[in-house]
Amino acid sequence: MVGFAIAAPVGPVGILCIRKALADGRVAAFVAGLGAAVADTFYGAVAGLGLGLVNDFLFAHKATLSLVGGVFLIFLGIRTLRKPPVLLPTGTTHVGLVKDFLSSFTITLTNPGTIIAFMAVFASFSVVSFEKSTLDASMIILGVFVGSSLWWATLASAAGAVRSHFTPIWLLWLNRISGGALMLFGLVVLVGLLFYV
Repeated sequence: MVGFAIAAPVGPVGILCIRKALADGRVAAFVAGLGAAVADTFYGAVAGLGLGLVNDFLFAHKATLSLVGGVFLIFLGIRTLRKPPVLLPTGTTHVGLVKDFLSSFTITLTNPGTIIAFMAVFASFSVVSFEKSTLDASMIILGVFVGSSLWWATLASAAGAVRSHFTPIWLLWLNRISGGALMLFGLVVLVGLLFYV
């Protein structure tokens, strides 16, 4: 439930995943979502296990992470805007899949807000002290990964189901809208940096 709840709000990775499903197929979309699920699992482990050193490091470098994340989102938005509206066959190359995974992993990992969201969700689920049991900690962290992956599989399947109805013109507009949205997310992150100073 925790992994699903964190992954479900449609943000930059959600937009990327939907676009991937429509342009490149379900596998590419799911692999992109998997990158976010791995980053969610990392943050889930930090929040759940109370890893003070990592937690302190993330908060100390919050502005740097936000700067990298914001610039990366703007770069990704510009690339999406300039991408030709071509529906690729579903047999995506391994290099493309690795790129999809790394893009969503980077977006999620450079968002320190994710760890805050995990702390809030863990507190509301009364999941607060895993230190007492290694098995409990492992089960929660595995649950975060499974829940997050389940959301990305659902989103990739749903978006992939309507793929056959998309024409290059629809994809051109999708590229423009999603590229603009990614750039907007990036700008919001960069404007948020003003509050760290």
